[in-house]
Amino acid sequence: MIDHTVSRSPVRVARACAIAVLALAGTAPAFAWEPSKPVEFVVPAGTGGGADQMARLIQGIIVKHKLMKESMIVANKSGGAGAEGFLAIKEAKGDPHKIVVTLSNLFTTPMATGVPFNWKDMTPVSMMALDQFVLWVNADTPYKTASEYIAAVKAGGPNKFKMGGTGSKQEDQILTAGIEKATGTKFIYVPYKGGGEVAVQLVGGHVDSSVNNPIEAVAQWRAGKVRPLCVFDDTRMPYKEKVTDTQSWGDIPTCKEAGVPTDYVMLRGIFMPPGVTPDQVAFYVDLLKKVRETPDWKDFIEKGAFNTTSMTGPEFRKWLEGAEATHKQLMTEAGFMAK
Repeated sequence: MIDHTVSRSPVRVARACAIAVLALAGTAPAFAWEPSKPVEFVVPAGTGGGADQMARLIQGIIVKHKLMKESMIVANKSGGAGAEGFLAIKEAKGDPHKIVVTLSNLFTTPMATGVPFNWKDMTPVSMMALDQFVLWVNADTPYKTASEYIAAVKAGGPNKFKMGGTGSKQEDQILTAGIEKATGTKFIYVPYKGGGEVAVQLVGGHVDSSVNNPIEAVAQWRAGKVRPLCVFDDTRMPYKEKVTDTQSWGDIPTCKEAGVPTDYVMLRGIFMPPGVTPDQVAFYVDLLKKVRETPDWKDFIEKGAFNTTSMTGPEFRKWLEGAEATHKQLMTEAGFMAK
């Protein structure tokens, strides 16, 4: 009788050794897919704005904490109120080496311009946060609450008070239209190039109020030049550290509390082109989760007083569907839809 155990044992030993070596060396891939070349991070807005700041922060965190083997290159494509960037992602079907940071121009740009694009033309990856909007007035004015200011606007009659904002038919003007609908007021809306300029105009008394994001007016608030009246969200901001000698972000009431029944938050999300695989999406979901867990991200979020809500998968898609419907209603009522 021939004993086969001797002839088979070297194979068993070799296989066992190979498995042990692989385990020790850590050569088994951490993901079913990961980038094999530099990733282009598209910003559908200009340099220096909120979306650009967020994209470059994410890029910096990934490099600092070595979260990805390949590099990430930020590319600003702001043409057509962001349409250039969105169309670039739409046209890169199946390319997992491109991602885009989005704000609410994801909805407003195609609705206002008629450009052939919809958020469903891309693959949702992750909601990173929601950006807040605050109703600001000049600190030299007598208005201490939102209801006092709205009462003054009503008493002054239509088109007497000026609301400064960033751009036309975008978030600031949509929110202004929402305030008008909720309160029966009518403002003269004055568009500027960016939130920084809006804050300067409010300090100078060239407009009566603004709906700037927290990070765009915090310096003027800290300097005692502007006064926040309310935040357009369902709950107060959770940040308790004092920004001024007497107030924190958390001390600002919601606009509903203050008698202005309007809320509006702006998306800060990440998308990929259409036609990518679940494994490719999973890589970026995990990557962005690691970004959100870093001290760098948490510091940025607190300084900018962001709403920290994050979502992925079906929950994110459901939120997007609701946000699209809300924007369509607001823009239709305001007459902002493309003819």
